[in-house]
Amino acid sequence: MAGNKLALEGKISIISFLLGLGVVIIPLIRTFAGQLDWVFDYLTGVRGKIAIAVYIAVINGFLLIIYKGPLYKVAVRACFLGFTFGCGLIISFSQTTWTHFGWYMCSLSFFHYSEYLVTAIINPRSLSLDSFLLNHSVEYTVAAVSSWLEFTIEKLSVPELKQLSWLSLVGLVMVLCGDFLRKSAMLTAGSNFNHIVQNEKAQSHVLVTDGVYAFFRHPSYVGWFYWSIGTQVMLCNPVCIAGYTMASWRFFRERIEEEELSLLHFFGEDYLEYKKKVGTGLPFISGIRINSS
Repeated sequence: MAGNKLALEGKISIISFLLGLGVVIIPLIRTFAGQLDWVFDYLTGVRGKIAIAVYIAVINGFLLIIYKGPLYKVAVRACFLGFTFGCGLIISFSQTTWTHFGWYMCSLSFFHYSEYLVTAIINPRSLSLDSFLLNHSVEYTVAAVSSWLEFTIEKLSVPELKQLSWLSLVGLVMVLCGDFLRKSAMLTAGSNFNHIVQNEKAQSHVLVTDGVYAFFRHPSYVGWFYWSIGTQVMLCNPVCIAGYTMASWRFFRERIEEEELSLLHFFGEDYLEYKKKVGTGLPFISGIRINSS
């Protein structure tokens, strides 16, 4: 019964994400001419804001009617992420200097939504609202807001800095490859994957060493590390590129050491052998040190 309920939550998230994504219909209703140079100005004008506000109100009302309690909480979060993804698409295809921020909106919203969806597929028993990772930590929220502020301030004061298209493309590749690697790791690990480091070994818990785990001991962290930095390269945020690199490196160093304590406890010599053969995948992070004496 619990499995069916959680499977239902995954389906609800897909429907709600698509409903939020439906915001892209607004500019399509206006014209079929194929020219998108007016879209950004329209959506940021009074009529555009009213159209978006009405759309949000209608969709939210619809979700309130058909979903109750915990299911509504899932639906409204997925819808919000779909809406953000849709707005990012509109900005990305508009003739505006904010194009790269549109890429960022798509990347950020898809990352968080896909975390929930993939968890619903591979490990529904661990599925919760926290699986969206929207409330990951105070530090994560501060980092995100800081990147938005830096982008806006530098765009207004040094606009040419935000027009380095080649650098934004490098960031986009980092984001796509990083997210692909992380989701590949989650799918390969299956029910062994959990967003929370486990201190007790489940009966079904096995040591995964195939697929992307044959190349990196912690591929999900490698993917997240480069995805995180890539978002700032995409935005051409020099301060946050440095800040994200240092903060992410420190976070994953501590996280890997904590996780490997549990893995050594769970799998003993098997994990030691695996550790000798395969690196973490992150620069200058070797994982927990084992005394040979």
